[in-house]
Amino acid sequence: MKHQLVVILDFGGQDAHLIARQVRDCGVFCEVKPDTLPPAELAAMRPVGIILNGGADCPPEILALGIPTLQAPAENAALEAFLKSECGCVGDWNMSDYVEQTIAALRTKIGDKKVVCALSGGVDSTVSAVMVHRAVGHQLTCLFVDHGVLRKNEADQVEQICKERFQMNLIRVDARAEFLGKLAGVTDPEQKRRIIGETFIRVFERESKKLGKVEYLVQGTIYPDVIESGTGHAKAVKSHHNVGGMPKNVDFEEVIEPVRMLFKDEVRRAGLALGIDESLVWRQPFPGPGLAVRVLGEVTPERVAMLQEADAIFREEIALAGLEREISQYFAILTNVRAVGVADDGRTYNATVALRAVKTTDFMTAEVVQIPYELLTRTAERIINEVPGIGRVVYDVTQKPPGTIEWE
Repeated sequence: MKHQLVVILDFGGQDAHLIARQVRDCGVFCEVKPDTLPPAELAAMRPVGIILNGGADCPPEILALGIPTLQAPAENAALEAFLKSECGCVGDWNMSDYVEQTIAALRTKIGDKKVVCALSGGVDSTVSAVMVHRAVGHQLTCLFVDHGVLRKNEADQVEQICKERFQMNLIRVDARAEFLGKLAGVTDPEQKRRIIGETFIRVFERESKKLGKVEYLVQGTIYPDVIESGTGHAKAVKSHHNVGGMPKNVDFEEVIEPVRMLFKDEVRRAGLALGIDESLVWRQPFPGPGLAVRVLGEVTPERVAMLQEADAIFREEIALAGLEREISQYFAILTNVRAVGVADDGRTYNATVALRAVKTTDFMTAEVVQIPYELLTRTAERIINEVPGIGRVVYDVTQKPPGTIEWE
């Protein structure tokens, strides 16, 4: 990429992602690297500056490189002075240039080879797919796996948008029975993620073979996925099926991740720069394992259907209130807690649904949204009245940190 680079060496502090956002807000591109990065590799990256995160003193071998170094945390003024005065940063990081440079790099890398995109229909995979499509056109085939744990009507919407709006080669794979069968009886969230991740890759491997030789697989990994999966001494917050590459026995040569270095809001900006419709660019984030990690406990077709209906009601009420652009992420969770209730003069013992709504810029930290009480009560009444089997609705008021945005 043709821009200046600042490297953030992570010695295990909690603020690496915040520092990265501050640096990028100054128009300077940066990457978070583990403190174990060999000095020779660091020097080969040719950074104009180094920021140390985690309170450690600068190692002598890093000082010996002669690159301006800053100890974090530092005050949005000290940091800016460091970038401009000591590093000579000119603020050459902007999304339009980054998108065009990424497309050009993809075109060079892929050449005349075939590519398959792991398309979910969310903003991350869609932006990734459009970038690659701009680079190599119909050399790209988008495989959309319907794993049975998508939001209500989402599979149909994904197919319509990609085929009609972007004229992409799209193959929809109905693998609902396969995924739900393997999830039967599973309650551990990490096991759910592993099952979905492994099955996802196996389905892709199987379906892509029908296309002949395909060298590359495109995925919508973004930077918070990378950071939260662990860098250096930083402990992994959660595993992602699209971080860290593929199993060794997979048939693809390499994974291509066009938006791997971007935060969520930057991915949206990239989408707008690509000319993608705002309605899609601002689509709600959705975890790779889908509703499997929003159905707490065992994932069954009945429980998935229950959550799909409750979630659709919540999203509809948010939209009717005109709050969809003011809230970064909002969704329902089907808990594994049942609560006593009363209906038709009788006693009930039904499921509990939790509602979650947060506001964030980078999805690394998040604040709870104070949704109007009238909206919450109306949503709760609709869910209980319209979705059989649900008898109680609660609202999650946990910030991130200490909580994560998702429950599993």
